[in-house]
Order: sequence, then structure tokens, then C-alpha cells
Amino acid sequence: MNWDDVRVFLAVARAGQILAASKRLGLNHATVARRVTALEDALKTKLLTRRTNGCELTHAGEEFLLAAERMEAEMLSARSTLGDEDVAIAGSVRIGAPDGFGVTFLAPRLSSLTARYPDLKIQLVPVPRSFSLSRREADIAITVDLPDQGRLVAKKLVEYSLGLYASRDYLQQNGSPATIEGLSQHRLVGYVDDLVISPSLNYAPELSRDWRPAFEISSALGQVEAVRAGAGIGILHAFIARRYQELVEVLPERIIRRSYWLSYHESVRTLRRINVVANFISETVHQHAEQFS
Repeated sequence: MNWDDVRVFLAVARAGQILAASKRLGLNHATVARRVTALEDALKTKLLTRRTNGCELTHAGEEFLLAAERMEAEMLSARSTLGDEDVAIAGSVRIGAPDGFGVTFLAPRLSSLTARYPDLKIQLVPVPRSFSLSRREADIAITVDLPDQGRLVAKKLVEYSLGLYASRDYLQQNGSPATIEGLSQHRLVGYVDDLVISPSLNYAPELSRDWRPAFEISSALGQVEAVRAGAGIGILHAFIARRYQELVEVLPERIIRRSYWLSYHESVRTLRRINVVANFISETVHQHAEQFS
């Protein structure tokens, strides 16, 4: 059995498509397909069901995927131990994060890490979506939930709070609600319901059973900008809202609390570049913990 064939199989299994895997590996489509076939021939079993819209793991493929990931972990560990290029803190690390945390907190701070390690490339993907670490959509993921699936290394980064905010201009024109029930008399800004990726991001029911936004935006930063522009009252991250003098907290006794978690796949835990980036994020958040309280 050829390790390169196993590596190609892992890429296809994670991407779900031969074409996507070929782009990620820098190989042509035919070569990737041939490598998978060679692996299947060596194992004398079918690992993938190939369809026009992608590939699906067979039962044998699912079992072999677990073995292949263990092989990959051992290979990565050996390369790190023997002083391969990873020891020099080189290569790419992709970080998936919620847009509010990724843009407002991480983006301004990660440049100091790349300045410290010139051969390290950071890819920050700050979008309101979830990332599959097992499929290598990201090397490190920041989430609002403790991951409970897959072989992951996870740690709690920090607790943060959210509250109701409006612009000064909006409140001058429309007044401020004295109670939660009074929100029904105001224009509200919220998430697009069917695009909420996690129950933890469905904040509104914790404040009001009658939360009916007139303006829905599937981005935390988009909501901040809409509220700043006077679109209405929104549930915003306090560590972001405090940056803007034109935003005023409404009903400040109403607070929602959540946590950020950092996780990465167990198979890359021995890679120094992953550990360096993960430790940097953790230490930086700890240094600025007061911003989130």
C-alpha cells in the first residue's frame, strides 16, 4: 500500500469530490482518480462510490478513513519529531471563525504572528458558518459551541456577552423601550432565521418571545452596521458595540452570555505550526479578556 495513495484518498474523502481534492492537492483529476483506484486494488475493496455530483464513502471506506487518519497522525508526528520542515514554523494554517470575532478581534492581531514567523502563512476565514475540521475546511476553528463530534482537541477561550443596542439618533427619534414588552413597538434587527447555524446563535428567544425583526442580516457585523445606521434595535456583541460611541445599550439589565471555543483535529496536534497559532490565539484572548466581560 502506497502512502501517497492514502494521502490522496484522505483528500477525496474530506473534499467529497475528486475535482475538489485534485485542486487542493495540485494534481490533475485523472491522477487523483487513478491513485484512488490503485489504493482500492491494493486493499481489494471499494472505498468510494463515485457519482456525477461527488463521491460517497462506502462502509469499507468509512472504516478505512479512520485507519488512514491514524496513519496520517503518525506520519505528521514522525515528521515533526525528526525535524522536518514543520519544525521551522512554516506552511499554512487556516482559521475558521465567526465574523464578529474574526474581523474585529483576530484580524488586527494576527499580523504580529506572521511578522514573528516569516515562513508561516495565516488564512483567516471570518464568516458566519460552521467548519468541518475532519474534512480540513479549517485547521483551527473558533466556535460558540463545545465541539462534540470527531476526534478533536478543544479548549474554552473566553466568555462574552451580548445586549440590546440602538443608535443615539434612532433613540432620539423613537424613544427607548422601558421594558422587554416595549420592544414590540420598535423596529428590530436580527438574524435570518433559517440561516442560523447553531441553536446557541438563536439569541432572541432568551429576550423576548415576540422578537420579530423588520431587518434580518446573516452576519454579526452586518447587524452592527445596520444598527449604527439607525435601522432599529439589535442584539449585538458587547465587545464590538462598545467600539462605537453612537451606539447606546438598551435595557442593560438584559444580558446574554456565550463562550468562544478553540478546537483542531487530533491528527494535527503534534504540528508545531498548529500549536503556535492555537497558543497565540489563546494567549491573546487571555490578555484582552476584559474586552469580553
